[in-house]
Parts: sequence; structure tokens; C-alpha cells
Amino acid sequence: MVVAGDDRLGQDRPGRAGGRVLLLDQDRRRWDRLLIRRGLAALARAQELGGAYLPYTLQAAIAACHASALTAAETDWAEVAAIYGVLARVSPSPVVELNRAVAVGMALGPEAGLRLVEPLLSDRTLDGYPQLPAVHADLLAKLGRDTEARREFTRAAELTRNAAERDLFLRRAASS
Repeated sequence: MVVAGDDRLGQDRPGRAGGRVLLLDQDRRRWDRLLIRRGLAALARAQELGGAYLPYTLQAAIAACHASALTAAETDWAEVAAIYGVLARVSPSPVVELNRAVAVGMALGPEAGLRLVEPLLSDRTLDGYPQLPAVHADLLAKLGRDTEARREFTRAAELTRNAAERDLFLRRAASS
């Protein structure tokens, strides 16, 4: 599960049955290749014009890493994590840090991601933000810490106002 912030590391999408399809579970063959090529060209142009380290360009570079990989497994997670590291310096925020934690967890393993998430758990600006306990739960689940993961997925479900997202979190809680 990858779910965080605007990148949603799971930029989750509505599925055919109305449920959520997380980034890791999406069939990237269905993504619009023409729009991806246009986006990659626009990113290259922005970088050529000297905007490589602007927040939106960095976010586009992260999206390009996802769009350039034909499967989630082929995503260059180390590159995504590195770009988030730059974005965290250019435009620091707890949500950027949460997204970086997800990418680091994918690149280096759940323990590494968890080390970045744990300080965020006491960040008052993320109170009420369901993606924080969801990411925390996902990393805990990957480490086999099922009781803690269940508790965090349940907390995420209680915090979200999105019914499809709530269902996703409750399903993850039940399967942990």
C-alpha cells in the first residue's frame, strides 16, 4: 500500500467497482502514453529553462518516475526517494516528508521508511490526516507487526471522510 499526500504514493484512482486502486496495483498499460510523452516533454523543457529545482518541477519529476515504469516493481524508487529528498529541502512540509518516507520504504525497506514516519507521528500539523496512520500501518504490516498495523489502519479509517478510502483502510485492517 502506498498512500500519502498529493503524490498519494498511492495516487489512488477509482476502480471499476468504485473502490480505490492504489498506485502499486494499477495497470499502467491503461495509462495514456500520449499524455505521458507530453508530460515528459514539458518536464524536460522546464528543466532546460532552469526550473529543475522548483517544487512543481520536482513533483513532475517524481510523477515521471512513476509514468516511465511499466509496472510498480520497475519504478526507480531510489530515484523517487532522492527527488523527495531534494523537494524536502526546497519546499519542506510534513506531507512531503511522509511521501519521502514511503519512497524510502520502497527503496530501502520498511524499517528505513518507518524511521522517517515515526517523528511525524508527533507532528501536530498532521493531526486528522488519515494518510499518516495509513502509511505507518502499511510499514508496520510489511514488518509483520500486525496488531499495530491493524490499529493504525483502523485509525486511518476513522479519520478519512472518503467512503472508498475508509473501505480500503478497513479491508487492510481486517487482513493485517
